[in-house]
Amino acid sequence: MADALPRESAPLDAATAAPSLAQRARRPLWRDLLAEKRVVIAGSYLALLALVAIFAPWIAPRDPLEQDLMLSLLPPAWAAGAEPGYWLGTDDLGRDVLSRLIYGARVALTVALVAATLAAILGSVLGLLAGWYRGLVDGAVSRLVDIWMAFPPVLLSILLVAIIGAGLPAVIIAIVIIDWTRFCRVVRAETMQQAAQDYVIAARTIGFSRRAILIREILPNVAPVLVALVSLEMGIAVIVEAILSFVGLSVSSDMPTWGGMIAQGRQIIHHAWWVLAAPLAMLFVTVLAFNQLGDGLRRALDPVARR
Repeated sequence: MADALPRESAPLDAATAAPSLAQRARRPLWRDLLAEKRVVIAGSYLALLALVAIFAPWIAPRDPLEQDLMLSLLPPAWAAGAEPGYWLGTDDLGRDVLSRLIYGARVALTVALVAATLAAILGSVLGLLAGWYRGLVDGAVSRLVDIWMAFPPVLLSILLVAIIGAGLPAVIIAIVIIDWTRFCRVVRAETMQQAAQDYVIAARTIGFSRRAILIREILPNVAPVLVALVSLEMGIAVIVEAILSFVGLSVSSDMPTWGGMIAQGRQIIHHAWWVLAAPLAMLFVTVLAFNQLGDGLRRALDPVARR
């Protein structure tokens, strides 16, 4: 009789556990996203930065191109000798550093969003085709990726921009041409892994075409990895744009960029450290936010981790 009690309670435990598992299976995606602190913190920062960039003409305290040599090299508001209204001081031409940071965010986020999206589309399409159809398609795409990755990415981007010409479109094109291989390799490997799963075999058994299986079955399972990779690529695009701006191969000198501000601040760091420190801090925090967002999205969107 004593031995029967534990055996009788086992079905009750399973019954009580079943609703919990079912509830977690039906749990909305937004709850998993909010449960990831990295997604919440990094996403909030990037959303705020995007709003600041969009409404820059109304948020920036001054015209970022306005020069006043009488107010050059003013320190930040908390330092001695500061002037009211210049929260982060001025550069050697008397331009407001805060306003230039805000307008520089426009360039950084535009390049990050457009370049990462285009690189993801190009690389993902080739990766899906190579991983699913194999054979000649996989061989051709793999050889192309190997050849592309033989070139140093930063030097190749500088060479491409120098050939195409400076400007925001040239920077975006250069990043897409360089970084599509990253998406192609990851998506190809993930597609090959998904193609060996039982659900793909079942889809073939019931008569799904190869195209339907690729689009309706495999692509949704590759999407979580792809979304996380896009976020990471945005951080890389911000760095590449800053490097090109640093060497003067990004947008025109009239448009403020974080890389251009870093190049300018490096020359006067002994007289005005804040001109260099402000864009460096923004670049570091923004890239870190993109990386943390990518890691958080990968965990939140992973179907295995959500169970």
